[in-house]
Amino acid sequence: MTEASNTQETVRLDVWLWAIRFFRTRALAKQAIEGGKVKVGGAAAGKPAKLLRIGDRLEITRGQDRYEIEVVAPSTQRGSAPQAQQCYRETEQSRTARENAAEQRRMANAGYARPPTKPDKRARRLIQALGDIDAF
Repeated sequence: MTEASNTQETVRLDVWLWAIRFFRTRALAKQAIEGGKVKVGGAAAGKPAKLLRIGDRLEITRGQDRYEIEVVAPSTQRGSAPQAQQCYRETEQSRTARENAAEQRRMANAGYARPPTKPDKRARRLIQALGDIDAF
């Protein structure tokens, strides 16, 4: 295989994650990879310079969401969202798990109502006093 065809079939992990819009910058992609939030083939990716190939399986944890995807096309240029979505395929179980988790978060927050204003000085003292009671 020639070197030119090899470079088109592989792409750096951090560049690919940035190009398909999983992370806003390459620096954020690099932090996620080094922090163990990205797994390639079930094992931690380790380095941002790891080369991805078509067919590689990735597990990406971003915030509270967890994605299980398969690389369909290598991409080094950041394009529109519809173009980016054509570069990977998410598993059906990953999609349903994410939707179920989002629904549970919505239901958990349904009963919570934000206060209309910030607490005033008296309310802050009461909140602090309640916190002091819990310390005992």
